[in-house]
Amino acid sequence: MTYEHRFDDIQDRPVAVIGAGTMGRRIALMFASRGGTVRLYDPVPRQTAAAVAYVAEALPELIARRGSGEPGQVHAADSVPEALKHAWLAVEAVPEQLDAKIQVWHRIDEAAPDDTIFATNSSSYPSRLLAGAVGDRTRLCNAHFYTPPISNAVDLMSDGATDRAVLDSLLAILPEFGVHPFEARKESVGFIFNRVWAAIKRESLAVVADGVARPEDVDGMFRVNWHLPIGPFRMMDQVGLDVVLAIENHYAEENPHLPAEPRELLRSYVDAGKLGVKTGEGFYVHPDAR
Repeated sequence: MTYEHRFDDIQDRPVAVIGAGTMGRRIALMFASRGGTVRLYDPVPRQTAAAVAYVAEALPELIARRGSGEPGQVHAADSVPEALKHAWLAVEAVPEQLDAKIQVWHRIDEAAPDDTIFATNSSSYPSRLLAGAVGDRTRLCNAHFYTPPISNAVDLMSDGATDRAVLDSLLAILPEFGVHPFEARKESVGFIFNRVWAAIKRESLAVVADGVARPEDVDGMFRVNWHLPIGPFRMMDQVGLDVVLAIENHYAEENPHLPAEPRELLRSYVDAGKLGVKTGEGFYVHPDAR
C-alpha cells in the first residue's frame, strides 16, 4: 500500500477515534476544530454521548479563541465498523492496558479501509507491541497526543516498519488541525517529552511520598519559579491517576531499578477511587468536574 494523503484529498473523509474518554474526546475536538468530521466509538454508550456533548460545548469557544477555523462534526458511532467507514485515519485512545489495546486493534484491522492510517495514542507502549494485531504494520505508528487544546504537541514514532509516507503525511496534515507533531527518530519508551516529564513527575511524587512537601507546595514552586500555569500534581489529576499509575508500572517493567515509592503513593489514591478530575478528586478536589 502506498500512502500519498494530502489535506485536500482527505478533508471529506472522517477520522475515527476509538475510545471516548478524557483523551479521545479531546483528540476528537481538535479534528473537529478545522472542519473535520469525526466518528467516536466507545463500548460504553454513555461515555460516547458525554464525549460528543463535550466537543459540542468546547468547539465554539476553541474556534473563537483561535480566531479562525470552521466547526466540524462529531458523530457517535454504534460500532467499530461504523466508526471506521471511509476513515482516512483511525486513532486508538483506549486505556493504557496492552491486552485491551491489542483486542481493539484486531477489531480496527478487520473493519478499516485498506488505506486508513493507524495511530495509537498510547503514552507508554510503542506501536511495535501492537503490530501483531494488524495485517499491514506499514500503516501503523504512535501518534501520542498530550492534553489538547491546552498542550498541542504530538509524538510520532514508527513501529519499526512504518511506511515513510505515513509519517510524512501526518507531519504535514496534523498542523492543519491545530496540533504540532514531532517525530521520535528511534523507538523510545516515553517518546520525547514524556521521557523528560517522567523524571520530573517521578521525583515530584517521591518528594511527597517522603513527606518533604505537599502536592500544592511542589505545584506552587513550579508556578513561581517557571511561571507555569499548573504544576505536576494538577497535571497528573488532569491525565487521571489510574493512567499515570499504569504508565509508571510500564516504565518499571522496562527499568526495574526505578524507586517504588512514587508508584505506591499513586496506588493509594487509585485504590481510594481518587483518580483526579474525572472522579472529582485526586491530589486536589475538583468540584466542577464532569
